[in-house]
Amino acid sequence: MDIYGFEAQSLDGAPAPLSAHRGKVLLIVNTASKCGFTPQYAGLEQLHRDYGERGLVVLGFPCNQFGAQEPGDAGQIASFCSATYDVTFPMMAKVDVNGPRAHPLYEFLRNEKRGVLGSAAIKWNFTKFLVDRGGRVVRRFAPLEAPERLAGAIEALL
Repeated sequence: MDIYGFEAQSLDGAPAPLSAHRGKVLLIVNTASKCGFTPQYAGLEQLHRDYGERGLVVLGFPCNQFGAQEPGDAGQIASFCSATYDVTFPMMAKVDVNGPRAHPLYEFLRNEKRGVLGSAAIKWNFTKFLVDRGGRVVRRFAPLEAPERLAGAIEALL
């Protein structure tokens, strides 16, 4: 199974089918504006700029499930990302990544690549999933894993 059957909604409310990224390497990240890991936006943007022309797409999914660290609405999130980190990679509408209202994409990601000790649950903001050009989830990276440290794994798939 691959991720291309899933659809998200962009931060501006437009449909965002993952099939639009068929053939690309994806880095899917649950984000938050008021988290200790929020500075990772800079590293994610750098990956987007460094590898975008070679086929990497970073997708940010704001989530307010961890310490209520993403309280803003879509406009506030977009403004923060643009003004603070000059984010140009696609940002999606706010989602839940765990629990009964979890976005179906995140249910899939969690089950495809489990975390520490086989746990499916997302533990915190800035958990990262790397997806190959065939839409298969190949790696899961913990929030502590800085985006810069993912370059080798990304290059291997490009």
